Amino acid sequence: MTHDSPTHRARTRREEQARDDDREVTPVMTDGGRVAPSLLPGGEGRPLSDVTVLELGHIIAGPFCSMILADLGAEVIKVESPGGGDAVRDSSPIGNSSFNYVNRNKLSVTLDLKSDDGKAIFEELVANADVLVENFAAGTVDRLGVGYDDLKTVNEELVYCSIKGFNQGPYERFPALDPVAEALSGVMSVTGHPGQPPVRSGTSLSDMVASLYAAVTVLGAIRQRQETGTGQHLTVPLFESTVALMGYWLAYTQAYDDVPEPMGASHPGWAPYDVFRSGDDEWVFIGPSSDRQWRQFCDALGLDIGDDERFAELENRLENRTELHAIVEATCEEYTRDELVTRLQDAGVPVAPVNDMGDVRDDPHLEATDALAEVEATEGDGGRVRTPRFPARSTGFDRVESTDPPSLGEDTTPVLEALGYDEGEIDRFREAGVL
Repeated sequence: MTHDSPTHRARTRREEQARDDDREVTPVMTDGGRVAPSLLPGGEGRPLSDVTVLELGHIIAGPFCSMILADLGAEVIKVESPGGGDAVRDSSPIGNSSFNYVNRNKLSVTLDLKSDDGKAIFEELVANADVLVENFAAGTVDRLGVGYDDLKTVNEELVYCSIKGFNQGPYERFPALDPVAEALSGVMSVTGHPGQPPVRSGTSLSDMVASLYAAVTVLGAIRQRQETGTGQHLTVPLFESTVALMGYWLAYTQAYDDVPEPMGASHPGWAPYDVFRSGDDEWVFIGPSSDRQWRQFCDALGLDIGDDERFAELENRLENRTELHAIVEATCEEYTRDELVTRLQDAGVPVAPVNDMGDVRDDPHLEATDALAEVEATEGDGGRVRTPRFPARSTGFDRVESTDPPSLGEDTTPVLEALGYDEGEIDRFREAGVL
Protein backbone atom coordinates (compact mmCIF):
# COMPACT_ATOMS: atom_id res chain seq x y z
CA MET A 1 0.00 0.00 0.00
CA THR A 2 1.31 3.42 -0.93
CA HIS A 3 -0.02 6.54 0.78
CA ASP A 4 0.17 10.12 -0.40
CA SER A 5 3.04 11.50 1.69
CA PRO A 6 1.90 14.17 4.13
CA THR A 7 5.19 16.09 3.98
CA HIS A 8 6.65 18.77 1.75
CA ARG A 9 9.47 19.86 4.03
CA ALA A 10 11.81 17.55 2.18
CA ARG A 11 11.37 19.72 -0.92
CA THR A 12 13.45 22.48 0.66
CA ARG A 13 15.82 20.65 2.96
CA ARG A 14 16.57 17.65 0.75
CA GLU A 15 16.96 19.83 -2.35
CA GLU A 16 19.41 22.06 -0.50
CA GLN A 17 21.36 19.07 0.73
CA ALA A 18 21.34 17.51 -2.73
CA ARG A 19 22.68 20.73 -4.24
CA ASP A 20 25.39 20.83 -1.62
CA ASP A 21 26.34 17.26 -2.48
CA ASP A 22 25.91 17.69 -6.26
CA ARG A 23 23.01 15.25 -6.24
CA GLU A 24 19.58 15.53 -7.76
CA VAL A 25 16.35 15.01 -5.87
CA THR A 26 14.38 12.44 -7.81
CA PRO A 27 10.65 13.15 -8.13
CA VAL A 28 8.31 10.29 -7.31
CA MET A 29 4.60 9.93 -8.15
CA THR A 30 2.33 9.22 -5.21
CA ASP A 31 -1.11 7.57 -5.23
CA GLY A 32 -2.72 10.98 -5.02
CA GLY A 33 -1.05 12.02 -8.25
CA ARG A 34 1.13 14.67 -6.61
CA VAL A 35 4.72 14.76 -7.72
CA ALA A 36 6.82 14.99 -4.57
CA PRO A 37 10.57 14.98 -4.15
CA SER A 38 12.05 11.76 -2.91
CA LEU A 39 13.24 11.97 0.67
CA LEU A 40 16.26 10.04 -0.47
CA PRO A 41 18.74 12.10 -2.48
CA GLY A 42 20.33 10.10 -5.24
CA GLY A 43 17.57 7.87 -6.53
CA GLU A 44 14.53 5.70 -5.90
CA GLY A 45 14.01 2.04 -5.24
CA ARG A 46 14.62 1.62 -1.53
CA PRO A 47 12.51 -1.20 -0.05
CA LEU A 48 10.37 1.10 2.13
CA SER A 49 10.22 4.16 -0.11
CA ASP A 50 6.40 3.94 -0.16
CA VAL A 51 6.04 3.57 3.63
CA THR A 52 5.22 6.40 6.05
CA VAL A 53 6.11 5.91 9.72
CA LEU A 54 4.93 7.98 12.67
CA GLU A 55 7.20 7.95 15.69
CA LEU A 56 6.05 8.65 19.24
CA GLY A 57 9.48 7.91 20.58
CA HIS A 58 12.07 9.18 22.97
CA ILE A 59 15.61 8.41 24.10
CA ILE A 60 16.79 5.22 22.29
CA ALA A 61 14.40 2.32 21.70
CA GLY A 62 11.61 3.92 19.63
CA PRO A 63 13.89 6.34 17.74
CA PHE A 64 16.44 3.61 16.93
CA CYS A 65 13.71 1.39 15.49
CA SER A 66 12.27 4.12 13.27
CA MET A 67 15.80 5.14 12.20
CA ILE A 68 16.31 1.61 10.85
CA LEU A 69 13.08 1.92 8.88
CA ALA A 70 14.22 5.32 7.60
CA ASP A 71 17.53 3.77 6.54
CA LEU A 72 15.51 1.36 4.41
CA GLY A 73 13.75 4.27 2.72
CA ALA A 74 10.69 4.94 4.88
CA GLU A 75 9.51 8.48 5.51
CA VAL A 76 9.58 8.96 9.29
CA ILE A 77 7.66 11.74 11.01
CA LYS A 78 8.77 12.22 14.61
CA VAL A 79 5.87 13.64 16.63
CA GLU A 80 7.06 15.52 19.72
CA SER A 81 5.51 17.64 22.44
CA PRO A 82 5.81 21.40 21.89
CA GLY A 83 7.37 22.04 25.30
CA GLY A 84 10.63 20.21 24.82
CA GLY A 85 10.21 17.19 22.60
CA ASP A 86 12.29 14.06 22.96
CA ALA A 87 13.51 13.69 26.55
CA VAL A 88 17.17 13.70 25.50
CA ARG A 89 17.03 16.86 23.39
CA ASP A 90 19.56 19.33 24.81
CA SER A 91 19.85 17.22 27.96
CA SER A 92 23.50 16.27 28.42
CA PRO A 93 26.53 15.55 26.22
CA ILE A 94 25.65 11.84 26.03
CA GLY A 95 21.93 12.54 25.61
CA ASN A 96 22.59 15.05 22.84
CA SER A 97 24.90 12.60 21.10
CA SER A 98 22.37 9.77 21.26
CA PHE A 99 19.71 12.10 19.84
CA ASN A 100 21.96 13.15 16.97
CA TYR A 101 22.62 9.51 16.09
CA VAL A 102 19.18 7.89 16.23
CA ASN A 103 17.17 10.74 14.68
CA ARG A 104 18.76 11.16 11.28
CA ASN A 105 16.55 10.97 8.16
CA LYS A 106 13.44 12.11 10.04
CA LEU A 107 10.97 14.99 10.04
CA SER A 108 9.95 16.65 13.32
CA VAL A 109 6.40 17.81 14.02
CA THR A 110 5.26 19.24 17.36
CA LEU A 111 1.74 18.44 18.58
CA ASP A 112 0.06 18.69 21.97
CA LEU A 113 -1.71 15.34 22.02
CA LYS A 114 -3.60 16.37 25.16
CA SER A 115 -5.48 19.03 23.18
CA ASP A 116 -8.48 18.34 20.96
CA ASP A 117 -6.89 20.11 17.98
CA GLY A 118 -3.60 18.31 18.48
CA LYS A 119 -5.40 14.96 18.63
CA ALA A 120 -7.37 15.76 15.48
CA ILE A 121 -4.23 16.69 13.54
CA PHE A 122 -2.49 13.56 14.78
CA GLU A 123 -5.37 11.39 13.60
CA GLU A 124 -5.03 12.92 10.13
CA LEU A 125 -1.38 11.89 10.16
CA VAL A 126 -2.41 8.41 11.28
CA ALA A 127 -4.90 8.15 8.42
CA ASN A 128 -2.01 8.69 5.99
CA ALA A 129 0.51 6.45 7.76
CA ASP A 130 1.52 2.82 7.40
CA VAL A 131 3.34 2.31 10.71
CA LEU A 132 3.38 3.87 14.17
CA VAL A 133 6.28 3.21 16.55
CA GLU A 134 6.03 4.19 20.22
CA ASN A 135 8.08 3.50 23.33
CA PHE A 136 6.26 5.52 25.98
CA ALA A 137 5.85 4.13 29.48
CA ALA A 138 3.20 1.45 29.88
CA GLY A 139 -0.30 2.93 29.74
CA THR A 140 0.75 6.37 28.43
CA VAL A 141 -0.61 6.11 24.89
CA ASP A 142 -3.94 4.79 26.15
CA ARG A 143 -4.27 7.72 28.56
CA LEU A 144 -3.54 10.09 25.68
CA GLY A 145 -6.15 8.39 23.52
CA VAL A 146 -3.61 7.32 20.89
CA GLY A 147 -3.34 3.63 21.72
CA TYR A 148 -3.88 0.92 19.15
CA ASP A 149 -7.57 0.47 19.96
CA ASP A 150 -8.07 4.22 19.47
CA LEU A 151 -6.21 4.46 16.19
CA LYS A 152 -7.25 1.28 14.41
CA THR A 153 -10.65 2.92 13.94
CA VAL A 154 -8.85 5.77 12.15
CA ASN A 155 -6.73 3.49 9.96
CA GLU A 156 -7.51 -0.21 10.00
CA GLU A 157 -4.33 -0.93 8.00
CA LEU A 158 -2.03 0.67 10.59
CA VAL A 159 0.86 -1.44 11.86
CA TYR A 160 1.21 -0.23 15.44
CA CYS A 161 4.48 -1.16 17.18
CA SER A 162 4.91 -0.72 20.94
CA ILE A 163 8.38 -1.16 22.43
CA LYS A 164 7.94 -1.80 26.14
CA GLY A 165 9.89 -3.11 29.09
CA PHE A 166 8.02 -6.41 29.24
CA ASN A 167 5.39 -8.44 27.47
CA GLN A 168 2.01 -8.72 29.15
CA GLY A 169 2.46 -10.61 32.40
CA PRO A 170 3.60 -10.19 36.01
CA TYR A 171 6.23 -7.55 35.17
CA GLU A 172 4.32 -5.51 32.59
CA ARG A 173 3.69 -2.47 34.79
CA PHE A 174 7.18 -2.29 36.28
CA PRO A 175 9.32 0.71 35.29
CA ALA A 176 11.89 -0.46 32.75
CA LEU A 177 15.22 0.92 31.65
CA ASP A 178 17.99 -0.68 29.63
CA PRO A 179 19.93 -1.76 32.78
CA VAL A 180 16.77 -3.30 34.25
CA ALA A 181 16.50 -5.60 31.25
CA GLU A 182 20.24 -6.33 31.32
CA ALA A 183 20.03 -7.24 35.00
CA LEU A 184 16.93 -9.45 34.72
CA SER A 185 18.08 -11.19 31.53
CA GLY A 186 21.37 -12.46 32.95
CA VAL A 187 23.55 -10.26 30.75
CA MET A 188 24.95 -8.43 33.77
CA SER A 189 25.72 -11.72 35.53
CA VAL A 190 28.26 -12.75 32.88
CA THR A 191 29.67 -9.29 32.17
CA GLY A 192 32.70 -8.00 34.05
CA HIS A 193 35.32 -9.98 35.96
CA PRO A 194 35.04 -12.78 38.55
CA GLY A 195 34.74 -11.49 42.08
CA GLN A 196 33.78 -7.99 40.93
CA PRO A 197 30.33 -6.33 40.88
CA PRO A 198 28.14 -7.02 37.83
CA VAL A 199 28.66 -4.60 34.94
CA ARG A 200 26.17 -3.23 32.42
CA SER A 201 27.08 -3.15 28.76
CA GLY A 202 28.92 -0.09 27.53
CA THR A 203 26.05 0.80 25.20
CA SER A 204 22.24 0.62 25.38
CA LEU A 205 22.20 -3.08 24.57
CA SER A 206 18.62 -3.93 25.60
CA ASP A 207 17.12 -0.82 24.02
CA MET A 208 18.86 -1.51 20.74
CA VAL A 209 18.19 -5.23 20.51
CA ALA A 210 14.49 -4.58 21.18
CA SER A 211 14.59 -1.93 18.43
CA LEU A 212 16.10 -4.41 16.00
CA TYR A 213 13.47 -7.03 16.83
CA ALA A 214 10.84 -4.32 16.45
CA ALA A 215 12.07 -3.30 13.00
CA VAL A 216 12.13 -6.91 11.82
CA THR A 217 8.64 -7.53 13.20
CA VAL A 218 7.30 -4.36 11.56
CA LEU A 219 8.62 -5.59 8.22
CA GLY A 220 6.87 -8.91 8.77
CA ALA A 221 3.61 -7.15 9.61
CA ILE A 222 3.84 -4.96 6.49
CA ARG A 223 4.37 -8.09 4.42
CA GLN A 224 1.41 -9.81 6.05
CA ARG A 225 -0.78 -6.76 5.46
CA GLN A 226 -0.23 -7.19 1.75
CA GLU A 227 -2.12 -10.47 2.06
CA THR A 228 -4.75 -9.56 4.66
CA GLY A 229 -5.32 -5.84 4.07
CA THR A 230 -5.43 -5.23 7.82
CA GLY A 231 -2.98 -3.86 10.36
CA GLN A 232 -2.03 -5.21 13.75
CA HIS A 233 -0.57 -4.33 17.14
CA LEU A 234 2.98 -5.48 17.83
CA THR A 235 4.57 -5.47 21.28
CA VAL A 236 8.34 -5.84 21.50
CA PRO A 237 9.83 -6.07 25.02
CA LEU A 238 13.29 -5.08 26.25
CA PHE A 239 13.43 -7.93 28.79
CA GLU A 240 12.43 -10.85 26.59
CA SER A 241 14.47 -9.49 23.66
CA THR A 242 17.59 -9.40 25.83
CA VAL A 243 16.88 -12.90 27.16
CA ALA A 244 16.93 -13.99 23.50
CA LEU A 245 20.55 -12.82 23.31
CA MET A 246 21.33 -15.11 26.24
CA GLY A 247 19.79 -18.15 24.56
CA TYR A 248 22.86 -20.34 24.34
CA TRP A 249 23.86 -19.63 27.94
CA LEU A 250 20.33 -20.52 29.04
CA ALA A 251 20.57 -23.80 27.13
CA TYR A 252 24.02 -24.45 28.64
CA THR A 253 22.79 -23.89 32.21
CA GLN A 254 20.01 -26.44 31.74
CA ALA A 255 22.01 -29.04 29.83
CA TYR A 256 25.07 -29.02 32.11
CA ASP A 257 23.58 -27.82 35.41
CA ASP A 258 26.19 -25.10 35.58
CA VAL A 259 25.57 -21.36 35.93
CA PRO A 260 28.11 -19.26 33.99
CA GLU A 261 30.02 -16.57 35.84
CA PRO A 262 31.60 -13.30 34.68
CA MET A 263 34.49 -14.02 32.36
CA GLY A 264 35.93 -10.66 31.35
CA ALA A 265 36.99 -10.87 27.72
CA SER A 266 37.74 -14.60 27.92
CA HIS A 267 35.63 -17.62 26.98
CA PRO A 268 35.34 -20.94 28.83
CA GLY A 269 35.65 -22.94 25.61
CA TRP A 270 38.99 -21.65 24.29
CA ALA A 271 42.47 -20.77 25.50
CA PRO A 272 44.30 -18.51 25.04
CA TYR A 273 41.28 -16.28 24.46
CA ASP A 274 41.48 -12.93 26.23
CA VAL A 275 42.86 -9.40 26.16
CA PHE A 276 46.59 -9.01 26.79
CA ARG A 277 48.66 -5.92 27.51
CA SER A 278 51.31 -5.04 24.93
CA GLY A 279 54.77 -3.66 25.57
CA ASP A 280 53.55 -0.12 24.85
CA ASP A 281 50.79 -0.44 27.45
CA GLU A 282 47.90 -1.05 25.06
CA TRP A 283 45.32 -3.84 25.11
CA VAL A 284 44.96 -6.44 22.36
CA PHE A 285 42.40 -9.23 22.06
CA ILE A 286 43.88 -12.55 20.94
CA GLY A 287 41.78 -15.66 20.34
CA PRO A 288 43.12 -18.64 18.36
CA SER A 289 40.09 -20.90 18.16
CA SER A 290 41.53 -24.07 16.60
CA ASP A 291 44.64 -26.19 16.97
CA ARG A 292 45.88 -24.92 13.62
CA GLN A 293 45.47 -21.32 14.69
CA TRP A 294 47.21 -22.16 17.99
CA ARG A 295 50.32 -23.31 16.16
CA GLN A 296 50.16 -20.30 13.85
CA PHE A 297 49.97 -18.11 16.94
CA CYS A 298 53.05 -19.74 18.45
CA ASP A 299 55.04 -19.42 15.22
CA ALA A 300 54.07 -15.76 14.78
CA LEU A 301 55.29 -14.81 18.26
CA GLY A 302 58.31 -17.12 18.40
CA LEU A 303 56.89 -19.41 21.07
CA ASP A 304 58.23 -22.98 21.15
CA ILE A 305 55.27 -24.43 23.05
CA GLY A 306 53.03 -25.28 20.09
CA ASP A 307 53.53 -29.01 20.58
CA ASP A 308 54.19 -28.92 24.31
CA GLU A 309 52.07 -31.67 25.88
CA ARG A 310 50.61 -29.13 28.31
CA PHE A 311 49.20 -27.10 25.43
CA ALA A 312 49.21 -29.19 22.25
CA GLU A 313 45.47 -29.86 22.16
CA LEU A 314 42.59 -27.60 23.18
CA GLU A 315 41.73 -29.89 26.08
CA ASN A 316 45.29 -29.52 27.39
CA ARG A 317 45.21 -25.74 27.02
CA LEU A 318 41.96 -25.51 28.95
CA GLU A 319 43.32 -27.71 31.74
CA ASN A 320 46.44 -25.54 31.98
CA ARG A 321 44.76 -22.22 31.26
CA THR A 322 46.38 -20.30 34.14
CA GLU A 323 49.92 -21.36 33.21
CA LEU A 324 49.28 -20.70 29.54
CA HIS A 325 47.83 -17.26 30.22
CA ALA A 326 50.96 -16.27 32.14
CA ILE A 327 53.22 -17.36 29.25
CA VAL A 328 51.16 -15.50 26.65
CA GLU A 329 50.95 -12.43 28.90
CA ALA A 330 54.73 -12.26 29.24
CA THR A 331 55.22 -12.80 25.52
CA CYS A 332 52.81 -10.04 24.52
CA GLU A 333 54.75 -7.57 26.63
CA GLU A 334 57.72 -8.09 24.29
CA TYR A 335 55.81 -6.52 21.38
CA THR A 336 54.04 -3.25 20.73
CA ARG A 337 50.34 -3.28 20.01
CA ASP A 338 50.88 -2.76 16.28
CA GLU A 339 53.51 -5.49 16.14
CA LEU A 340 51.20 -7.98 17.84
CA VAL A 341 48.28 -7.12 15.57
CA THR A 342 50.33 -7.21 12.36
CA ARG A 343 52.11 -10.48 13.17
CA LEU A 344 48.95 -12.30 14.16
CA GLN A 345 46.84 -10.91 11.33
CA ASP A 346 49.50 -12.03 8.86
CA ALA A 347 49.46 -15.48 10.50
CA GLY A 348 45.68 -15.80 10.20
CA VAL A 349 45.03 -15.64 13.95
CA PRO A 350 41.96 -13.76 15.29
CA VAL A 351 43.31 -10.55 16.83
CA ALA A 352 42.20 -6.96 17.34
CA PRO A 353 43.40 -3.88 19.18
CA VAL A 354 40.97 -2.75 21.86
CA ASN A 355 40.00 0.53 20.24
CA ASP A 356 38.63 3.49 22.11
CA MET A 357 36.07 5.69 20.36
CA GLY A 358 38.77 8.01 19.08
CA ASP A 359 40.31 5.02 17.31
CA VAL A 360 36.92 4.04 15.90
CA ARG A 361 36.36 7.57 14.61
CA ASP A 362 39.62 7.35 12.65
CA ASP A 363 39.44 3.67 11.68
CA PRO A 364 40.79 3.20 8.12
CA HIS A 365 38.42 0.34 7.29
CA LEU A 366 35.37 2.40 8.27
CA GLU A 367 36.77 5.23 6.16
CA ALA A 368 37.36 2.99 3.15
CA THR A 369 33.91 1.39 3.35
CA ASP A 370 32.06 4.71 3.82
CA ALA A 371 30.59 3.38 7.05
CA LEU A 372 30.24 6.77 8.75
CA ALA A 373 28.22 9.78 7.66
CA GLU A 374 28.50 13.39 8.78
CA VAL A 375 25.47 15.10 10.27
CA GLU A 376 24.98 18.48 11.88
CA ALA A 377 24.57 18.18 15.64
CA THR A 378 21.34 19.91 16.65
CA GLU A 379 22.13 20.24 20.35
CA GLY A 380 25.13 20.95 22.55
CA ASP A 381 28.06 22.65 20.89
CA GLY A 382 26.77 21.83 17.41
CA GLY A 383 29.08 21.25 14.49
CA ARG A 384 29.51 18.25 12.24
CA VAL A 385 29.75 14.80 13.81
CA ARG A 386 30.27 11.39 12.23
CA THR A 387 27.76 8.66 13.02
CA PRO A 388 27.32 5.09 11.68
CA ARG A 389 25.36 4.57 8.50
CA PHE A 390 23.13 1.54 7.88
CA PRO A 391 25.72 -1.27 7.91
CA ALA A 392 24.16 -3.78 5.49
CA ARG A 393 24.74 -3.68 1.73
CA SER A 394 22.47 -4.86 -1.07
CA THR A 395 22.86 -5.43 -4.79
CA GLY A 396 19.22 -4.34 -5.16
CA PHE A 397 19.30 -0.84 -3.68
CA ASP A 398 21.66 1.87 -2.51
CA ARG A 399 21.88 3.04 1.07
CA VAL A 400 20.02 6.17 2.06
CA GLU A 401 22.17 9.27 2.34
CA SER A 402 22.09 10.37 5.98
CA THR A 403 20.48 13.72 6.67
CA ASP A 404 20.76 15.95 9.72
CA PRO A 405 18.54 15.22 12.74
CA PRO A 406 15.69 17.75 12.76
CA SER A 407 15.39 20.61 15.20
CA LEU A 408 12.27 20.52 17.37
CA GLY A 409 9.17 21.11 15.24
CA GLU A 410 11.24 21.97 12.17
CA ASP A 411 8.70 20.41 9.82
CA THR A 412 5.43 21.27 11.57
CA THR A 413 4.32 24.00 9.17
CA PRO A 414 4.98 22.19 5.87
CA VAL A 415 3.41 18.98 7.18
CA LEU A 416 0.24 20.80 8.27
CA GLU A 417 0.15 22.68 4.97
CA ALA A 418 0.34 19.34 3.18
CA LEU A 419 -2.63 18.18 5.26
CA GLY A 420 -4.58 21.21 4.02
CA TYR A 421 -4.30 23.69 6.88
CA ASP A 422 -3.84 27.31 5.87
CA GLU A 423 -1.49 29.87 7.40
CA GLY A 424 -4.18 31.38 9.62
CA GLU A 425 -5.14 28.04 11.13
CA ILE A 426 -1.51 27.16 11.78
CA ASP A 427 -0.93 30.52 13.49
CA ARG A 428 -4.00 29.93 15.66
CA PHE A 429 -2.71 26.51 16.67
CA ARG A 430 0.64 28.01 17.64
CA GLU A 431 -0.97 30.74 19.71
CA ALA A 432 -3.04 28.12 21.51
CA GLY A 433 0.02 25.98 22.28
CA VAL A 434 -1.17 23.09 20.10
CA LEU A 435 2.06 23.13 18.03
